[in-house]
Amino acid sequence: MSAGVVATVFVLVAAAELPDKTMVATLVMGSRSRPVLVWLGAAGAFLVQVGIAVAAGRAIELLPHQALEIVVTALFFVGAVLLLIVPEWREQKRGEREADRVQPSPTRPWQVVGTAFIVIVVGELGDLTQLLTINLEGKYHDPWAVFVGAYAGLLGASALGAFGGRALLRVLPLEWIRRAGGLALLGFAAYGIYALAT
Repeated sequence: MSAGVVATVFVLVAAAELPDKTMVATLVMGSRSRPVLVWLGAAGAFLVQVGIAVAAGRAIELLPHQALEIVVTALFFVGAVLLLIVPEWREQKRGEREADRVQPSPTRPWQVVGTAFIVIVVGELGDLTQLLTINLEGKYHDPWAVFVGAYAGLLGASALGAFGGRALLRVLPLEWIRRAGGLALLGFAAYGIYALAT
């Protein structure tokens, strides 16, 4: 397991998750219930989602090398476009809607954990960070490093959302985070195009 891959995946996934609708949903649920319980539910959901993404990434590795590189480059480009073009307020509204689907707010600890788990696991299906994790596994061919990096990135972002999301947003606007993540993914896409051309 490569520490460099873990660190790269951690940074990319955390940067993509911070401005995401599931982080906003975690923030909203954390402000309504005990944050630690919301975070535990999110942690369970992310464990499932990262496992699915890494398995899917292993499956795309079966593609011929050039086809795999094209798919990986295209997914990086799509992720960059989503982060750079989709307005931040749209993702924020989607996250608030995800959290508001559960009415009334649960009060028992197991209900809070279960609700957070369901909201996040459903919200992450086919989400940018799940696609990014699939893509990173296809690029690095190191399932344990990608799993650890992606899971740690998601745990970190969800902890920020559950415990201190509102304070973070006062210091660092989501739009800046989205742009930074989009530029990083655009860089990976540009490198992929360069590697295909040479």
